[in-house]
Amino acid sequence: MFLVSLRHLHAFNAVAASGGIRRSSESLYRASSAIARSVAALEGSLDAQLFERKGRGMLLTAAGDVVRKRAERIEAELHAVREEAMRLRDRNDAKVGGIEALLNERRLQATTLLAEMHHMPSVAHAMGVSQSAVSQAIARLEDMLGQPLFLRTAHGMVPTDAGRRWTESFERVLSELRHIPEDIAALAGVVLGVVTMGALPLARSQLLPTAIASVLKRHPQLHIRSLESPYEELTASLLSGRIDFIVGAQRAGAADVFESRSLFQDKAALVARSGHPLTRRSKLTLQDLRGYPWVLSRSGTPLRESLVQFFERQGEAAPSPAVETGDLALLRGLLVSSDMLTVLSAHQLHHEVQTGQLVVLPFEMPGMERSIGITTRKNAHLSPGAYALLAEIEAISARWR
Repeated sequence: MFLVSLRHLHAFNAVAASGGIRRSSESLYRASSAIARSVAALEGSLDAQLFERKGRGMLLTAAGDVVRKRAERIEAELHAVREEAMRLRDRNDAKVGGIEALLNERRLQATTLLAEMHHMPSVAHAMGVSQSAVSQAIARLEDMLGQPLFLRTAHGMVPTDAGRRWTESFERVLSELRHIPEDIAALAGVVLGVVTMGALPLARSQLLPTAIASVLKRHPQLHIRSLESPYEELTASLLSGRIDFIVGAQRAGAADVFESRSLFQDKAALVARSGHPLTRRSKLTLQDLRGYPWVLSRSGTPLRESLVQFFERQGEAAPSPAVETGDLALLRGLLVSSDMLTVLSAHQLHHEVQTGQLVVLPFEMPGMERSIGITTRKNAHLSPGAYALLAEIEAISARWR
């Protein structure tokens, strides 16, 4: 359930832009009394005064100023969708309505859920409404935009090309909408809400647990969600606004839509169990590693590619692993219970090395360094809770450097 109404927010933004209710009624083609009710309803839902009513007009309060920043970003997203619909109309002579049909958060939610679930009854169940209500919501948007948003296929309801792009915009709109109450609370010094992050393997074992525990100690009303999906799925969620940022090993990405900053350099290490035959040597060579089984990350992952390149630089064939896995628990179990070797960040196995279950072997691996960092959507305006967690992650990283 959304605390903020897009329709009320639209009226608020018009009043903020014009400086008064009467002037905004002309641009919105609505009665002044209706606009006044929308602004009052928005203030009531947020429990905050957004304007100072003065003789010379309505001036934004501090709360009004933070709400307007979100409102402007929302309007920009929705206007961009309508403008693209207008361009597509010129090709097929479709009719495109006004932006009012987009000012309904439930319609946008139905669209984004259907793009994710591909099944209208599941969307209806998730929203607590009838299937007919979902169908009508989608049809209303399609009618306004003059384009089909979904195609019915053997795999369910699948977004069209335009539907996929617009659904990403709707996701970002809903994300901005959810952050408004959090912005208001932050003005009173209270950090709350939900922070959703993409957690890549190198950050999960030590960096993120330390940062999360620390930030929750200071902001106990914060709720943190961690997603451990493949990198491609995380970047798609980052682009749509479903997640706030990604933490982990950095990869080359689309610089036009993402921003990345490095936290520290991580170096991969050769790891085995305590008591492994190779632990008796003070320095290892490539020849010493022959004959031992390996457990490695899956082919195509950045670490695996770096390992292949390392062996190629040494004039050797890369080891053929007995086991390929991205599951850290399985990898730990295999190392502890066998003579298997792996190459992994010591940060990922920090606790096992600290307790003596596993050992970093004396084997130099130049060129296996990786940058651990944060990736955000370019120009994203995150929630206060997300900024608080990011600050904690950066502070811990600075100490590690």
